[in-house]
Amino acid sequence: MLTDFLFHLGHYLIEVVPALMIGFFLSGLAHEFIPQRWVDRNLGRPGVRPILLSTLVGTMLPICCWGSLPVAVGFYKKGARLGPVLAFLVATPATSISALAVTYSLLGPSFAVYIFFAVILMGLAIGLVGNRLRVPAREEDEKDEECPECHKKEEACHVHRKGLGQRLVSVLKFAYVDMPRDIGLETVIGIVLAAGVATYVPLKALIENYLAGAWGYAFSLVFGLLMYICSTATVPLADAFINQGLSIGAAMVLLLAGPVTSYGTILVLRKKFGGKILFIYLAMVSIMSLLLGLLYAIWLTGKI
Repeated sequence: MLTDFLFHLGHYLIEVVPALMIGFFLSGLAHEFIPQRWVDRNLGRPGVRPILLSTLVGTMLPICCWGSLPVAVGFYKKGARLGPVLAFLVATPATSISALAVTYSLLGPSFAVYIFFAVILMGLAIGLVGNRLRVPAREEDEKDEECPECHKKEEACHVHRKGLGQRLVSVLKFAYVDMPRDIGLETVIGIVLAAGVATYVPLKALIENYLAGAWGYAFSLVFGLLMYICSTATVPLADAFINQGLSIGAAMVLLLAGPVTSYGTILVLRKKFGGKILFIYLAMVSIMSLLLGLLYAIWLTGKI
């Protein structure tokens, strides 16, 4: 079992660490180059538009659940409301161009089209709920927004503008010093837990003996919540489960819930926003995934 655990841990590290490095770098770029006024105007206001914007941007970015974490936290630290942040955390890992292409190839066009619009609907619903929640006091990053020479807001400082080299240093510092210090421990713990679950959960026997019917929906949800699977890798896994008897609705649940949740996401949301918001987030992901999976099965086959 130790050998299996180390194998799965190495697999997750190979898969997750590059995505994390990209996510950290993107968060550093966003923190340094996206003006505070843009965040306030587009992500810091109530209503549907900021949520829709973050959802659509999320569906286009080719980063996974782990990579989207530092980007979302970075936006929140700059003043984005909770709704767009949660919508981004749902939409970004749930689908991508490569995942849609693989879905189209393996599962057909109906799967690919449905999952694209289902992800947008999930992002909007969870974002709207998020905007109605009361969040803990936001950490202030005023020092990062001030000119180090005159201590004015950077947009108000016309004398001591940073050069390109200074801005690059700021990007790298925020990406690979500040962000790992903020969410690094939770991310490492999450990877270890994911490897542990992958080692000890007996999947094949469960599917063959118990999960051909309605219980498959519960299995897909629990499996998706417990395991980390990126959106592209989930597709062949769902196809294999369907071939072993899992219903197409349950497979859709796995495609929606699997890429969105990871132990890293759970631990970071708990740290940044508290247990109540984490519970509501997971409940919304679960309810929306189950509902959309059931609707897909009924629409396509007339039964669950």
